[in-house]
Amino acid sequence: MTRSRLARMRLSQVLGSTLLISVAVATPALVDEGGVSAWLPGTFGSMSAVPGMPGWSLATVYYHTSVNASGNVAASREVEIGRFNPTATASLAATINANGDLFFLAPTYTFATPIFGAQASIGFTSVVGRANAGLNGTLTATLPPFTLIRSDSINDSVSGVGDLYPMATLKWNQGVNNWMVYVSGDAPVGSYERTRIINLGIGHGSIDSGGGYTYFNPKTGTEFSAVAGLTYNFRNTATDYQNGIDFHLDWAASQFVSKQVFIGAVGYVYNQLTGDTGSGAKLGPFRSRVESIGPQIGYVFPIGNLQGVLNAKGYWEFDAENRAKGWNTWLTFAISNPPPPPPTSRLVTK
Repeated sequence: MTRSRLARMRLSQVLGSTLLISVAVATPALVDEGGVSAWLPGTFGSMSAVPGMPGWSLATVYYHTSVNASGNVAASREVEIGRFNPTATASLAATINANGDLFFLAPTYTFATPIFGAQASIGFTSVVGRANAGLNGTLTATLPPFTLIRSDSINDSVSGVGDLYPMATLKWNQGVNNWMVYVSGDAPVGSYERTRIINLGIGHGSIDSGGGYTYFNPKTGTEFSAVAGLTYNFRNTATDYQNGIDFHLDWAASQFVSKQVFIGAVGYVYNQLTGDTGSGAKLGPFRSRVESIGPQIGYVFPIGNLQGVLNAKGYWEFDAENRAKGWNTWLTFAISNPPPPPPTSRLVTK
């Protein structure tokens, strides 16, 4: 085995255990029910299915999002906080804008002993940060011979902790092919109030499961990953609202341009498969979807006896329906145990 090939294989092991430590978090809740998913698209990226190194690893992520919406998304928030009754003979023109700055802390433990021939790991993600939103709307009601107009301008912000997100994975490797399965969930312990137009928690629990694949060729340094999953949402008892079942697909492609630097592209697809239900679903099924694409760059470096990875990626969203859209950026710093050193030749004498 050549030194360059071995170096790239070692990089793949590093990235599999640090860069892509799963960060399953929800975005700041613009509209507490419709258009907000428990799963954060973009959670998985390059080398997602590559087994990592046994032991503890830690990822810290700074996440910034800036989104806006109008139409049903903004109207749904007015409905939830009791500012608009959709059964009235009236029309509502509204817009909502929001920004969030969140920090994720994701410790993960990877077991050395295989389970079903796979490498197993468990971990969780905690969230802390700040988000703010503004909603502006005009309600027009006709009562012949008069026309009544009411304008709303609501601004809100929240700081604190978000929900807690545990995750477990199993990963298999066979040459350039890598597979994984995972299960995750949302423990609704974050800051949430149904009367706010923005929250850090989503007000209900969920469970998510899926699988993924990574192709990585250490000879060429070329990589491609895709992870898909389904989310089942439990009922929000504060609003009697239950989101439908969500489908999500995260994908990424990268190319090593040196032993330490890689560049590439990332993206995701999110699509709600079934409609929302409950007495709180006053706007009907309210199925939502969105797609996104963007660039990424990463750098691998030693930190004493450990290995560090810096990764930046950005997503621009499009083709949104019943969901706010905009852009979001991730800056990840992760550390883990280093891969084993390359074998050295030995001179045997008699």
